Amino acid sequence: MEKARTLSADVLIFDLEDAVGPDAKAESRAKVCDAISSGGYHPREIVVRVNGLGTDWHDDDLAAVAASTADGVLVPKVESGEQVQALATVLDTLDAPTSLRLWVMIETPRAILRVEEIASASDRLAGLVVGTNDLVNDLHSLHVPGRAPVLPALALAMLGARAAGKAILDGVFNNITDEAGFRAEARQGREMGFDGKTLIHPSQLAPANEVFGPSPEELTDARKIVSAYEQAQATGDSVITVDGRMIESLHVRDAQRILALAELISEMARPR
Repeated sequence: MEKARTLSADVLIFDLEDAVGPDAKAESRAKVCDAISSGGYHPREIVVRVNGLGTDWHDDDLAAVAASTADGVLVPKVESGEQVQALATVLDTLDAPTSLRLWVMIETPRAILRVEEIASASDRLAGLVVGTNDLVNDLHSLHVPGRAPVLPALALAMLGARAAGKAILDGVFNNITDEAGFRAEARQGREMGFDGKTLIHPSQLAPANEVFGPSPEELTDARKIVSAYEQAQATGDSVITVDGRMIESLHVRDAQRILALAELISEMARPR
């Protein structure tokens, strides 16, 4: 938790679920909340992954996070819109601030088949995290390069998230010594449209930031598109071309998104 204050991550997920044994749940919950209240993590977002619905620790976890200064609470194994609505209601009952955003893990076949329902269930819901390890396990499939067994599920998750206008993060890559394999999988996730990737080791941060951040070529192209659009607006031209390509409003919107992302990355990198 101390080292996390120095890491070049956008979001830090403090885990009370899989990373904590049953006998250490209460103690770990208190330590996490104490660390959050002590500060020093800004501008990184702080999210706490609580124990799942129906477990002995879920209610106490949710109450503790609601009373903390965390930015989000991540709930594992959510499988329906009703569960999302119930979670949002509990957070309201606990007087959790509206700034505390709800995140959910999509990691079972039932969840994959209900992604749009889940993603659309509450305005408090900010995003989804695909739990690929649990998904592979439930499917009785294999972890293989290229992830062919779960590509249909990843695509459905992406479609559901985007239909609801929510952010979505790709799952973890387990082999922390295989940078080439990690880069290939991260690139695949970026090509599919994921907003980022959940990581399990600091060594994965630099390649993840490189893959999911705009490349110099993307930034150059985005600036050209926005400049051409602004010039066309000023002169009343209805036809816009950049390097021989016809540019439509959808290209302009994507270019503006890329430039905004670059500005946000630059802002986070500035000394505090």
